[in-house]
Amino acid sequence: MFSEISIYQVKPSSVETFEAVMQEATEAMKAMEGALFFRLMKRTHYIKEMRTIKEGRLPDPLTRVIKCVKYAHYWEFDSEENYGKAQKSCMKVTGKQWRNV
Repeated sequence: MFSEISIYQVKPSSVETFEAVMQEATEAMKAMEGALFFRLMKRTHYIKEMRTIKEGRLPDPLTRVIKCVKYAHYWEFDSEENYGKAQKSCMKVTGKQWRNV
């Protein structure tokens, strides 16, 4: 099995474009040989202080975007080879769109 986590920092003005491209890329990847699991996560909360964790309180929601919106994308394939093939194929589908993000 092969897993990767990609971290993205997206300009606030490009969030909609980024999410659309990632949706298209994820759908394309799901159709590839060996594809197991995908998840795109947007950072919406943070831990201000350790007491929040120790007391089991809810994390604080992000209330404003300063420089960028942060995302993590988790990819899981049955092998490195199938992951590589899928990445190449996905770039053919979404490569031009990435320039606009």
